[in-house]
Amino acid sequence: MSAGAALDFTGERFTPECVREIWYEHWHRYAMVRAWARGRRVLDAACGEGYGSALLAQVADSVLGLDVDPAAVAHARERYAAAAANLRFDQADATRLQLAPGSFDLVVSFETLEHVQAQDALLDGLGNALADDGLLVISSPDKATYSDAAGFRNEYHVRELYRDEFEALLRRRYPYVRLYAQRLLFQSAIWSVDPPDLAAAGQYLTSGSDGRVDDGLAYAPMYYIAVCSRRPLPELPATSWFGDRDESVYQHYNHEIRKNMAAGARIAELEAQVAALQREQAAAGGRPAAVTARRPWWRFWGAD
Repeated sequence: MSAGAALDFTGERFTPECVREIWYEHWHRYAMVRAWARGRRVLDAACGEGYGSALLAQVADSVLGLDVDPAAVAHARERYAAAAANLRFDQADATRLQLAPGSFDLVVSFETLEHVQAQDALLDGLGNALADDGLLVISSPDKATYSDAAGFRNEYHVRELYRDEFEALLRRRYPYVRLYAQRLLFQSAIWSVDPPDLAAAGQYLTSGSDGRVDDGLAYAPMYYIAVCSRRPLPELPATSWFGDRDESVYQHYNHEIRKNMAAGARIAELEAQVAALQREQAAAGGRPAAVTARRPWWRFWGAD
């Protein structure tokens, strides 16, 4: 992928420069679909920065990325399309698509539904563009977990859906729907290296900052575990995954983030107090302000 200038992060639209959990979530969706895009005509509706369209274009026959934001489209053209003959970007409202019927074999639209009120119009436009034997792959956060359980409201979301609402929208249009769940997990992984039987466990994908997606567990083992016998081994699992239901690592991470945010707010408050004291001192003709003499440094931190 091109290493052009980064698009500003708005707080909602993902860019490849983002790190940690949002990076995993967004890259994984496109990485999973990449195998289905091989040799196909692909539409990426609400493509945003363009990184996903560029990833699919590595294997697709052609990819069209559409986004409502002209600045995002201009950025995607400069950063990605200029280096890929089978990739182009256009500006369009995903709820008002005017595309030739059946012109795409694979249509993807990730984290779009919740941003629009006209969800039926969005799905109708995507369905019209999809060939009869094509695949639509679309994602949306589960309101029950994303918002209700977390007590969180995303200001960028217009209409979030519960699982039954999401499925109802899709099943009215498609007789065959297979629903996948996605969640970032902290787990211990054990996988077979001799033989490297990953197929039995399903698809596993890895990626790095270069945007290249690899099939298989591209990690250097920290430990090896051997199963030994003097007789033929029984059928053994290809992988094993172990995690704690309390997600203690995630809880610690969120605690540290909240702590750092609180510290940042306190630092900003103290900086404002220092600036006010400096203005007071300057107004007094350079003489130390009385309040400064009465407040030792530790009182700025609320200590007695």
